[in-house]
Order: sequence, then structure tokens, then C-alpha cells
Amino acid sequence: MIGLRDDQASAPPPPSRAPELAAKIFTEGGWLHAELKLEHRPQQETMARAIASALKADESLLFEAGTGVGKSLAYLVPGIIHAVDQQRQLIVSTHTISLQEQLETKDLPLVRRLFQSNPALAGYADFRAAVLLGKSNYLCTTRLAQALSDRASLFADADYDELQRIAGWAETTDSGLRHDLRPPPRAEVWDAVNADSSSCSRKHCDCEKCFYQRARGRIRTAHLIIVNHALLFALVNAGGARAHGATGPEARGVLFPGDFLVLDEAHTVPDVATANFGLSLSSYGVERALKYLYNPRTKRGLLRKLGGPEAQQLVSDALDASKHFFDFLSTTLLAARPVVRVREAGVAEPTLDGPLGALQRLVGKLADKLDEGRARDELLEQKTRLKGLQAGLTEWLNLAAEGHVYWAERGGRKQTIVSLRSAPIDVAPALREHLFGCGVSVICTSATLALAGDIAAFANRLGADHARTEIVHSPFDYKRNMRVYIAADVPLPSPQEAKLSLEALTDYIRFCVHAVKGGSLVLFTSYTDMRAVAATLESEFRTAGRPFMMQGADLSRTELAEQMRNLGNAVLFGTDSFWTGVDVPGDALAQVIITRLPFDPPTHPITEAKTEWIRDHGGNPFNDLTLPDALIKFRQGAGRLIRSQADRGVITILDSRVLAKSYGRLFLQSLPQPEATRLTRETRADLFKPFT
Repeated sequence: MIGLRDDQASAPPPPSRAPELAAKIFTEGGWLHAELKLEHRPQQETMARAIASALKADESLLFEAGTGVGKSLAYLVPGIIHAVDQQRQLIVSTHTISLQEQLETKDLPLVRRLFQSNPALAGYADFRAAVLLGKSNYLCTTRLAQALSDRASLFADADYDELQRIAGWAETTDSGLRHDLRPPPRAEVWDAVNADSSSCSRKHCDCEKCFYQRARGRIRTAHLIIVNHALLFALVNAGGARAHGATGPEARGVLFPGDFLVLDEAHTVPDVATANFGLSLSSYGVERALKYLYNPRTKRGLLRKLGGPEAQQLVSDALDASKHFFDFLSTTLLAARPVVRVREAGVAEPTLDGPLGALQRLVGKLADKLDEGRARDELLEQKTRLKGLQAGLTEWLNLAAEGHVYWAERGGRKQTIVSLRSAPIDVAPALREHLFGCGVSVICTSATLALAGDIAAFANRLGADHARTEIVHSPFDYKRNMRVYIAADVPLPSPQEAKLSLEALTDYIRFCVHAVKGGSLVLFTSYTDMRAVAATLESEFRTAGRPFMMQGADLSRTELAEQMRNLGNAVLFGTDSFWTGVDVPGDALAQVIITRLPFDPPTHPITEAKTEWIRDHGGNPFNDLTLPDALIKFRQGAGRLIRSQADRGVITILDSRVLAKSYGRLFLQSLPQPEATRLTRETRADLFKPFT
């Protein structure tokens, strides 16, 4: 796959008109106002001009833009102009599905309308945009046809019914994307037909029929490509621009030759990058990979046709070894706790190494006996996959990667899946190399990058030490439209006061929800607390005619937010990911209740290792890590409330550390409306005054 220009090394890039045109588009009375009747926002103009300038100079920029600035247009308009002028690809990476959908369905049509509305911009109106998803999200029609023809060797009867359902859907779907199939396909059947295989390639597939190859063609010619952060770093790990043709000492680009990058929701980048620059290998993943080759119970799998008794026995041996290996870790290392850091090599014997190695060698021999073609490519890919599993297990057992923290954890609905994990303790060097050292402009933006008005700490953590930084504040009238309350009589969090504290939280949540007519988002830091409060209040809210929803049930975050928007007076309990990215404007979200300050648990291996690293380098872990992370998450949580100029609402903080601890003022100062009213259970009926 190559970028828009395959002559990067020989021809100088054409001039970019992004700064010149951004000034005319975003200025007061400019084309954005005149042609589309959108209000002039000085903050948006400042941002667009800064981004256009950075793009033209191929410089990096960290830009905090408060809620309501209109940052999507501020980077899309100059970014697309720059991409078209220079015939380079603009990569926009987001964290949440909701922002990706907003960009695709709302912002890009608006940009196109802008370009169509003025003759000076008409040359940009035909820009091409595409959304890039991981290969496993797409149906491959070649693999589907092969699966249908090999159904006897690959599938049991129940799985064949599922395969036929997928085949029927393939006749009607335009996208071939897994998330468009309802109900979702069973994982073991989808594995046999998705595009995440060497069988899905331009060599084997009809590029007009295969959904992934069609998408790949759109990506190849797109001026703008939308991805998510996790996929971005997975592709960076797979070689990035160099894997797609950027060669030589002057090679530039993050994902594709000569591209440039905008990271929206950039406050999440350090955590997402940390997770993706490490190792992740699970008992479930190993079992699925082996059973794809051959399932001893159903007598189905790739090696039923392409292998023989010896190969099938080796798969059975590997499955047995895998079960014993992961069961040993579950009953020893993970017996007392679900997450355990590993500090010394050799916590288990490498009993899976031999069976995986023997199977890998035999699969390679089977491939060598075949002529060039789809079947041989499939076997060679499975050999590579087995080799990767073997290498991952060896690395984890030997703690092989310097500067990484290693741990094991139990997960899944029944807590029976054992995962082996690692992550870099300091992700800045990797980001400095793979993002900010690629010779192209990287723009990072979010409503929450700064601490006490300074982005320097975030820049250092990101490896963007030399990037330019800028801040513009929200245009919203928070003083008029936001009221902040603090419960002063909730006991401080401690094991001794846990019961009284939970009772007080429950009592305050009951009071606040009943006092506000619109919707309430209640943010927790603990699943245990969330479930305990829900057990007490759910039936009470439903009896009072308040729809109740909670994270972790059947609906995704996007679906829960959509229901909240539609219901108008719902109560939504959420934790972790619900502190960021939830967008419910209007009275459907009239109140945000923050139950606890969002400090990360100090016992998680990543946090523990980072704490040790900071201390060893002469820093203060609380001031340098724990507090900054909590402040950004707190700002994100509070930011759920006011989403438009017309929004009004209240924030109620049920953690008295805001008042009792010296750092508490930093949380209040981080709010766009820092003036707060103290409540107690005796005074709250008189003092708590929501908007009506």
C-alpha cells in the first residue's frame, strides 16, 4: 500500500495554501460564516490558523481546545486543504467510536459543503475520505467461498448454520463489516471468513468483490483516513510507513509515506500507546488459534484437510499443554488476586514451548509440500502465528524486554481466562521515535491536556518535548450555566469508614437524582461501589419513573449514551470509560455526580512500576503521576455536562477530599466554573438549587 504520491523522493511537494485559506475561512465574517452561516468563534480561528501553520512547516503542535471550540473543523479544514495541495495523506486518529462517527457523518459533509460553496475552494470539494478498520473487521468473500466449499472439514452442523447466515448477509451488505451483522457472528466462524489472513490479498481476491480489498483501495487513494488510537499503534508496531513503502534515510511518515497525523482525544494517547507497545497473550487466544488448526472435539479445522493424523495429534498435544500451563498460573500465581505483577523470570516451566515448536515445524513442512497458492499461504501464515505465540510466551517467562513491566491477570465473565501482559514503563521514547520522530507534522488536541494551564508535563510524557503548545478556552458561559456542589459530610475513603462512606454516597445520589428533573450521569471509580449503590437504588428509581441504566450490562457505551439522549430523564451509572467521550447535550444530561476523585489504584502493575521508576529518578510519584492523571480524568468527567451553548446543569462532588486535602483546590480550579457550594445532609434541601 502506498500513499497518494509514489514519487516522494524525487519531486518537491507542491506549496500548501492551508494558512492563507484558513485565514479567509475562519476569520470574523469569513467564508465559514458567510457561506454556511456558522457563528464566528475566535478560539476556533486561533486553532485553525495554528494548525495550518504547523502543517505547512511540518512541525508538531499540542493544542488544548476547550469544549465548544469546534476543534474538528479547525483541524479538518486546513488538514484536507494541505493534503490535497501536497498530495499527502492526512491521518486522523480518535479514541472513541462516537467521535469517529461524528467526523464521518456530520463534520466531513459540512467541510464538503464549505468547499462547494465558494469558487476559491472548489478544487478541494472532491476530497476523498475513508475509515480504516482492522482487517479482522471485514468479511473476505474469497475466504467465505473457501469456507463454504470446505465446510465438512472446517465446521460442525451448528457452525455451518452460522456460516450460511453470514453468506446470506454477504449478499445484501454494502460494508462487509462485522459490526453491521446482527446478531454478531460467532467468533470461531468469523475467524474462518474475515480478512485477517494472507488468503485475503490482491493475489487471491477479486478486488471488486472482496470487502476488505475494496476498502483497501479506498484507503490507497484517500486524502483523509480516519482510524482509532488502538489500530494506529497496532499499525505502527507492524512497521508503519516503512512497511508501506517509505524507504531510505529521508523516508517520512507515520503510517504511509509522507502522511501527517492529527490525534484527537489526545489525552488518552499515553495509556493506549502503553497498552499497545507491550505484550498481550491469553489462554483464550492460544486455544482459539490452535482450534482453528484442529478441534479434537468436533474433528474440524484447517488441518483436517491439509494435515493428517500426526498434525492433528500435535494440535491435541499443544491444547493439553496450554491448558496445563495456564491452569498452573491460575492456581498458583493468580490464586489470591486477579492481577499479579511478575518480578522474576521463571514463574512457570516453559511446558508449552515444545508442543508449539513441534507443531510450527510440521505446519511449515506441510506448506513446503504444496504449490504456490492460497492453501500454502494459509499454512505459512499459521506457522508465523504459532511462532509469534511461542516467542510471546518465551518473552513473558523470561521478562525479556528491558524497561517493561510484566504481569498476569484473570478475566472474562467467569474469571477463567488467563492473560499474560507487559507494557513499557515509560512510553515517551517509543512515541518520540514512532510519532514525533517521523519527519512529519503531528497535531495533538483535546479539551484536557494542561495541568494548571501548562501542557509541558503532558508533552514530556508523550515524548513531544520540542512540540509547540497552545491553549484556547471554551466559549461557553460556565459561570451562568454550571453550578457546582460539594458534599462536605461524606466520610473520607478508608477501609475503616467504607460502610459509612457507601451509605452516605447512596443517600446523596438518591437526593440529587430526585432533585433534578433531567438525566443524571453518576460516575464511579469502583465497579464494586457502583453495583452496591445500584442494588439499593435501581428499583427505587424505576418506581419513580426514572429509567435506570448501568455500564456492564448488555449495551455498549455508545448505545447507553444514545438511550440516555432519547429518554430525557434517565439515570446512568458508569465507571472508567464513562468519564470520557460520552456526549449527551440538553436536559437529557442535566447533572453529573462524581462519587470519588478518579485516582488510579496504586496496586496495578503499570502504576506500581511507573511509581518505582519515578521515585528511582528522583521524582515524586503522587505529584508527577497520580495527581496529574486524576486531574485530567476529573476534567473529562466534568466535561460531560455542558456540551452546547444552551446547556445548563449541576455537578455534584461526593468526595470531601476536595475540601480536606491540600490538593483538593487543584480539582476545583480545574473546573471551568470553580466556585462551589458546600452541602451537608442538614443543609442540602435549602442550598441545592438545580436549574428548572
